[in-house]
Amino acid sequence: MDVIYDWNLGEDDFKPKNIMFDDETLRDGLQSPSTVNPPVEGKIELLRLMDRLGIHSADVGYPSASANMYDDVTALVQTIKEEKLSIAANCAARTHPYDINPIIEISHTLDYPIEVCAFLGSSPVRQLVEKWDMDRMKNLVVDSVTLCLDSDVPMMFVTEDTTRANPKDIKELYLTAVQAGATAICVADTVGHAEPKGVHRLVRYVRQFLNDEGYRDVRIDWHGHRDRGLSVANSIAAIEAGANRIHGTALGIGERCGNTPMDQLLVNLKLKGWIDNDLSVLAEYVELTSELVDIPIPINYPVIGKDAFRTATGVHAAAIMKAEKMGLSWANTVYSSVPATMVGKSQVIDIGPLSGMSNVVHKLNFMGIEASQDQADQLLEHAKNLGRILSDSDIIEFFDHVQVSPLN
Repeated sequence: MDVIYDWNLGEDDFKPKNIMFDDETLRDGLQSPSTVNPPVEGKIELLRLMDRLGIHSADVGYPSASANMYDDVTALVQTIKEEKLSIAANCAARTHPYDINPIIEISHTLDYPIEVCAFLGSSPVRQLVEKWDMDRMKNLVVDSVTLCLDSDVPMMFVTEDTTRANPKDIKELYLTAVQAGATAICVADTVGHAEPKGVHRLVRYVRQFLNDEGYRDVRIDWHGHRDRGLSVANSIAAIEAGANRIHGTALGIGERCGNTPMDQLLVNLKLKGWIDNDLSVLAEYVELTSELVDIPIPINYPVIGKDAFRTATGVHAAAIMKAEKMGLSWANTVYSSVPATMVGKSQVIDIGPLSGMSNVVHKLNFMGIEASQDQADQLLEHAKNLGRILSDSDIIEFFDHVQVSPLN
C-alpha cells in the first residue's frame, strides 16, 4: 500500500517457489510433557483444519508407541483417503524395523502411501552416548531405506541434531540414504541450537553436495525447535538456503520449549508474499489445538493471543477509529503489522485507565449502548479510577445506575 513504506522489501529480494509445509502437531507436538493426548475425533478435526490451511502433509503419529496410537494413525489416514483431503500423511520412526513395520502395515491395509520419516542421531555427542560408529550408522540407514522401498512406501531420512553434527558425517549419512533410494532428507535442529546464519550455511552445504552428486531432485526438509526463540527466523533462513518443506506445530507445542509455530510461520510467509494460503481458519486451528492438548494460549501470543488485536490505549483507538470513518479497508493495520481479518480475527477496542473518549465511543457502539456525553465521561472516569480494563459486565453494571437505551 502507498501509505506504508516497507523496509523489509528490496529490488533484489529472493522469492522461493512451491514452499511446502509438514505439520508435526499430532506427533512431535504431543511429545511436550505438558500436553494430553487428544481423542481421535479431535485429531481428525484438526487434520481437516490443516488441510483447509493448505498444509501439504502431516505427521499423524507414532504407531509403534501403543495400540491406541496405532488405531489413531489408522483412523487419521483413513479420513484422508475417504474424504479425499489434499494433505498427505507421514509417520516418524527410528531406523529400526520395530518402528517402521507398523507404518508399512497400516499403509498396506489402507492402500495409502504413508511416508516413513526415519531418524538417526548424527551429532558427536549422540554418537558418543549411543556408542555408534559410522559403519553401524550407515548400515542402519541402508537397512531402513531398503525396508521401505521393498515395501513400496516412500521414505525420508532424518538426521537428528544435524545443527551440531560434523560436515563429514552429515554428508556421509545423507549420501548413503539417497544412494540407497531415499527421495527426501531432513535437516533437524533437534535441540533448538541454531541461529539463522548457521541454518543458512548448513542447508546450503547440504543442497550443494546433493547437487554436486547428481541428486538435485531430492527434497530437503527443515525441522526446527525454539529453545532459543529463533525458530521462525531459522525456518525463513532454511527456505532462503534451499529447503523445500518446513515443519512446525500449532501454537509451537513440542519437546521442551516446543517446535517452530506453524501459525506464526504461515503468517510471516504470507506477509512476505512467499505463499498465498487462505489463513482465515488459522485462529480456529490454534484454538482447537489449545483445547485438545490442554495448553492455554498466552494472552500476548503473536496473532492469535487475546491481546494480539486488542487495545485500550486512547491514542491507538483514536487513530483506528479515524481510519474506520474514512472507510479504509485496511483500518486495522494502522496499529498492527498483521491484518486481523487475514487470520479470522477482528480489532478489539476496550476501555481502561489509559483510554480516551474514542475507546468509550467505539466500545459502546459495539455493545449497542446509547449514552449521553455526560454518561460517557462518567464511564471513562470510572475506568481510570478502577485502574483496569472494563469487562462487558463491568460496563453493563455501571449503566444499571444510569438511564440508557439500546441502539436499534
